[in-house]
Amino acid sequence: MNELWRLDAMTLAALIKSKQVSAREVAMAALGRLSAVNPSINAVVDMRSDDVLAQASRIDTAIARGEETGMLAGVPVTIKVNVDQKGYATTNGVALQKDLLATDNSPVVDSLLEAGAILLGRTNTPAFSYRWFTNNRLYGHTKNPHDPALTPGGSSGGAAAAVASGIGPIAHGTDIAGSIRYPAYACGVHGLRPSPGRVAAYNSSSPERDIGGQITAVSGPLARSIGDLELALRALSRRDARDPWWTPAPLTGPEVTRRVALCLDPGKIGTCEPIRAKLRDAARHLEAAGWVVDEIEDLPPLREAAELQIRLWIGEGYEAKLAAAEKEGDPGALTILRGHQALGRSTTLASYSQALTRRAPLIRQWQLFMETYPVALLPVSADLPFEDDLDLKGQAAFERVWAAQIPQIGLPLLGLPGLSVFTGLNGRTPTGVQLIAPRFREDLCLAAGAVIEAAFGPPSVVDPASS
Repeated sequence: MNELWRLDAMTLAALIKSKQVSAREVAMAALGRLSAVNPSINAVVDMRSDDVLAQASRIDTAIARGEETGMLAGVPVTIKVNVDQKGYATTNGVALQKDLLATDNSPVVDSLLEAGAILLGRTNTPAFSYRWFTNNRLYGHTKNPHDPALTPGGSSGGAAAAVASGIGPIAHGTDIAGSIRYPAYACGVHGLRPSPGRVAAYNSSSPERDIGGQITAVSGPLARSIGDLELALRALSRRDARDPWWTPAPLTGPEVTRRVALCLDPGKIGTCEPIRAKLRDAARHLEAAGWVVDEIEDLPPLREAAELQIRLWIGEGYEAKLAAAEKEGDPGALTILRGHQALGRSTTLASYSQALTRRAPLIRQWQLFMETYPVALLPVSADLPFEDDLDLKGQAAFERVWAAQIPQIGLPLLGLPGLSVFTGLNGRTPTGVQLIAPRFREDLCLAAGAVIEAAFGPPSVVDPASS
């Protein structure tokens, strides 16, 4: 009973629904695990045990009365600190926002509560959610449970570290340039970036996002099983009228030819040999499961898509972003913004409009390509997970980090879903591959991901104390 935290969300939900265990017992086990491991990894930075137990008691009472409790009833889920949760500060890892208390829940939080999830705590992110590393002046440093010398990823680094170490089976994350997929990759779990419009978003505590953020940023789940990702996606896809971009697309699309494009080195990013080997292994397992896999030299443009995405993300309102980072005084945020100073200061209304205009033909190329190849198999990153804080170690290191992440950065501009799938360890270092499918075809990513998971085995809970 003390190790309920080892179980996946699907198993926990079934046990709770059948009254084999109570939601309170699951919550107590999760709180115990959090207490045991969080001091060494600093994944959860805001947690109120009384609130957690009160949520669990409400679930148990509803089950005892025979009431409908939702698909995630009693399952502990963490929330990233950059979305509104009523009564908690929406800090986004920024000390300047430590008193920005939310008066309403974001759609993500409401959807999870509607599904019966227990909100266990709030997870760390780099300041302003800018980096693939998770450290800030407000909460401090999140560590990778596998190896503290490695980045836990970012910006959903706390979310990935929490899932990897057994604090909760599912974590909420956000992704505008890889912030779900990279932490999942770095911490050895799975992470799904849904299509824009799939998961409703809105923070009443904060100013409206600029147009780049509105059309490319998403919320999505991280988990230790593909089944849990699918379950979480169902819960998160709930309609919310506050999001004008939400789309009532079905979670399962029509049958397509199960054909995969394998690309070892998209955009000539220089994919390292250990990841090339994992990609080839994943392709062989897909072929064995009946998928047709063609290795191709390159994919439709990802490098150009990444460059345009950086302009939409960093360029709009650049001077205001820089002034906020200077006021915050966060070294990581300042490094990112100053590293893109030329792009930021060259972003005009005309160049921004050109980027949005160019987005359409790039999406068209990808959509036509995916008529033949409904799934693409490619790296998450050109490199194995980076040494922690590598982007702060000089210009060459900064440029290396950003060049390696092109397969992640380009995807949001294209409006496509992406899945980071764990493929085992290289020593103590996690590895993974990325799957891409057409818009609103997360089901294809998950189907291919399930084959890869079956071959490599699902991620196991990591004990940071023994790392």
